[in-house]
Amino acid sequence: MKIEVWSDFVCPFCYIGKRRLEMALDQFPDKDQVEVEFKSFELDPNAPKYTEQGIYQSLAAKMGTSEEQVREMNKGIIRQAADIGLTYNFDDMKTTNTFDAHRLAKLAKTLGKENELTENLLKSYFTDSKNVGDIETLADVAEASGINRNKALEVLKDDTSFANEVRSDERMAQQIGATGVPYFVVNQKYAISGAQPLETFTSALEKVWEEEKPKVKFEELSIDNGNGAVCTDDSCAVPPKTENN
Repeated sequence: MKIEVWSDFVCPFCYIGKRRLEMALDQFPDKDQVEVEFKSFELDPNAPKYTEQGIYQSLAAKMGTSEEQVREMNKGIIRQAADIGLTYNFDDMKTTNTFDAHRLAKLAKTLGKENELTENLLKSYFTDSKNVGDIETLADVAEASGINRNKALEVLKDDTSFANEVRSDERMAQQIGATGVPYFVVNQKYAISGAQPLETFTSALEKVWEEEKPKVKFEELSIDNGNGAVCTDDSCAVPPKTENN
């Protein structure tokens, strides 16, 4: 089973959705048969890099509301995150552009470090209040994820490096109708939109696995009493006669 996850590193529901999927997988008996792949999605491709503007001010301007209303709205998100063991520090979050972070994630994928980097980037932004649009900060996160720092900086300083891979993910999102994130696609057949409750992910895993797993074509009805005449590669044995033959 393959699960593709479109997400952005500054999307609060993406971190929540990621954790709920992981919790569902921890309960899934065939977890080792599931591959999770992360796909790039920029909520705001035109967002500037960190300008020292607070997140409440930034969201209030974008949504046309007050900073106080944004704070109240975020309280519910903070509670949802806390319920699954995540800590969100909205007061110090640094809104920024995530294109470079997505390019770094593509490098991480080639090195088998995609899961580590994705987790560390989300934690850096939502919990540790790091500026994930800053190249040096991204290099720090890469190094903490087991990626050579110099290699990470080489990629980050070249605006074209892994840019096509990021854009390809974003075009694919448009093609499949993913207008928001997180967006989960299972076996290129089933979709889950948003940070759904844990039960949704659990039931989806069970449903897809039951429908897609290989099935035995026939049910064996033979009675193995030693009298069955069967040819194999080695011989065609004639069953011994019995009193009933």
